[in-house]
Amino acid sequence: MATAERQAAGVSAARACAYRVIRRVFEGGAYADRVLHAESRELDPRERSFAVALAYTAVQRRATLDHVTEQLAGRPLRQLEPAVLATLRLGLTQLLLLGGVAEHAAVDESVRLAKLDAPRAAGLVNAVMRRATRDGAEILAALDDTTPERAALLRSVPVWMARLWFDELGAEQARGLLVAVNQPPESALRVNTLVATVEDARARLPVASAPAPGLPYGLVLDGPFDAHGSQLWAEGAIMPQSRGSMTPAHVLDPQPGERVLDLCSAPGAKATQLAALVGRDGAVVCVERNPRRADGLRRTLRRMHVDAATVSVADAAERHDATGQPFDRVLVDPPCSGLGTLQSRPDLRWRTSPERVTETAALQARILEAAAATVRPGGTLVYSVCTISHAEGEEVVERFLARDGDFAPDPFEGCDPGTSHLQLLPHLDGTDGFFVARFRRR
Repeated sequence: MATAERQAAGVSAARACAYRVIRRVFEGGAYADRVLHAESRELDPRERSFAVALAYTAVQRRATLDHVTEQLAGRPLRQLEPAVLATLRLGLTQLLLLGGVAEHAAVDESVRLAKLDAPRAAGLVNAVMRRATRDGAEILAALDDTTPERAALLRSVPVWMARLWFDELGAEQARGLLVAVNQPPESALRVNTLVATVEDARARLPVASAPAPGLPYGLVLDGPFDAHGSQLWAEGAIMPQSRGSMTPAHVLDPQPGERVLDLCSAPGAKATQLAALVGRDGAVVCVERNPRRADGLRRTLRRMHVDAATVSVADAAERHDATGQPFDRVLVDPPCSGLGTLQSRPDLRWRTSPERVTETAALQARILEAAAATVRPGGTLVYSVCTISHAEGEEVVERFLARDGDFAPDPFEGCDPGTSHLQLLPHLDGTDGFFVARFRRR
């Protein structure tokens, strides 16, 4: 039913938007961030902020919400219509997980939603919501994180993911990480120094900011900021980018005038960062296999006023030496399971799998081998993935060094003690989880 009809029926624009997002994610397989962008275009900033909180929380906390629903409804989820399940996920999010929402508004508008899309179940929705006002908090309070299985339900992640982190990080760190993945991500951006100085860009921001530690072109924002709707974005002066995402290019440390290869380059945050570092006298070759993503990358390069970069549509798993010359520095940022980005990608936890971790680890190893052949003697190679799993981090690096005697570990400032790599963790570092390793060709 159209938005206008939902509002006429007494459903707020923000709730109607979040409801559509929840249904499209879980029934149609849509990506939460993309569908939310499309569905919220006509909302004012305040409504959009509420819709984001509702939709993202409901998608992230699906497992916890569904557990409460089964307890209160007294029946398995499979017996509920999709519209009813979406309505209850949205309603229980307001009652149990978000502060500041009036109980009567959450209950009444949930019933109105049910009457529109599942009228025969309106009574059930009303009963479940009213029971939730009495018993919902007690059901949540009975959950704990003593085991991976129980932590998965409390923090709403797949059981395999909780087990992975308990095994690899230890129980204490895993519990901290599982709390963090349900928190809003840090808001950060990178200033494009080809266009503006950090000081000028910071002065033009409508929100307060602070310098990103160790990243001279990075800023951490004190509040929400619609970067894509700003004049700074239109001018190419900024790139929304987490501190974790800025770290691999920073560790690669390209110097002005050098030739750099960026593999798996789209959508282009790291490519434009590299271009700013090498300057207009340097060169960045960006490799992207998908032609559509390569076109998007070219548009990003134009918006960011990058003249020193070219885009090559090619497979990163094959040696790239179109010029016949080796590169001073090479960045390998291959596809991964993305377990370090759950805060900003609320539906990813339900899309990825242990099989995905295994598949991407094998692909990462192939791309890293191909990249190694393009590095000049004495040159630098950086491998990075936005994930938190040994299979895609330490194990890929160990196998690479065992196979390729031409490369040696190259420790850098801030890397984990006794290693040449760094594992950023959201609960400890306040940014996306990234694994970054650096090597030097002998």
